[in-house]
Amino acid sequence: MPVLTQQILRTDASGMPLEWIDFRQAARLHFLGMIAYVCGEPLFVLHGGINAVSRRRSIVEISSIIATHGNHRMRDSYTPPLSNRTLFQRDDHLCLYCGNRFGHRALSRDHVTPISQGGQNQWTNVVTACTRCNNHKAGRTPEQAGMELLAIPFSPTHAEYIYLQGRNVMADQMEFLRAHFPRYSPLRERQHDPRPSLS
Repeated sequence: MPVLTQQILRTDASGMPLEWIDFRQAARLHFLGMIAYVCGEPLFVLHGGINAVSRRRSIVEISSIIATHGNHRMRDSYTPPLSNRTLFQRDDHLCLYCGNRFGHRALSRDHVTPISQGGQNQWTNVVTACTRCNNHKAGRTPEQAGMELLAIPFSPTHAEYIYLQGRNVMADQMEFLRAHFPRYSPLRERQHDPRPSLS
């Protein structure tokens, strides 16, 4: 049985992933009549108060994926906000120089082309690096430092970004999100909850 901290994936009516919400937000959407349909695994059954007229108790079943009325078209030029947490998730907590997996505290954001050399602080110019490799590379490019970059940095799509923000992503949620990933997405190969519990 999932715990109440389990995140619920909210989509629009067309199935476009929008955000992660908690059970309270999901219950509120149910009571406001904003649910278009539900899919995925049933997670919780919430019992409300007893109606004074009908003498019936309200019951809401919360599923792992809920679609709300309306459609949200994402701009083709959409670029998700960059944060260390989602960057480290994108790179699967691997240092993209030495190839080792580390906990969050031992990782850092490295600018492939350093800002001092005109590089930008954007998804396509940043990678996850362990502190040791980042210190060794310093203000140089990988070529200048004699280091090999193990993967090409990429900017996630909206659906990929929603996945990267998730915690304890369930198998049905992962399958749903994966259907929205580009065919070439490096995230397609991830299992339903690949994130290490390193700290």
